[in-house]
Amino acid sequence: MKGDRVEIVVDAGDTTRTYEVIASRAGRRVETAVRRGVVEVSEVTLPHARLRSRGGTPIGSVVRTARFMANRVLALVEQPVPREDGSERTA
Repeated sequence: MKGDRVEIVVDAGDTTRTYEVIASRAGRRVETAVRRGVVEVSEVTLPHARLRSRGGTPIGSVVRTARFMANRVLALVEQPVPREDGSERTA
């Protein structure tokens, strides 16, 4: 959802670099995946309701992607925006 973000801290030799991928508009989310030694963070649009009704896995369109070598990633921090609907309750 808009405002969700992922911070990626990467080893750049003698220093570290921090990158952010942010869901910049309403109807977008940020997804992370680790495949074949590569960390991939993508901003994705949410699929339309009509596509969900056809069955299968609903997939949105990828807006932008950041890729990093997994052995260089020091930290991957997902920071979701607090939801107002109360779906994330504390005990």
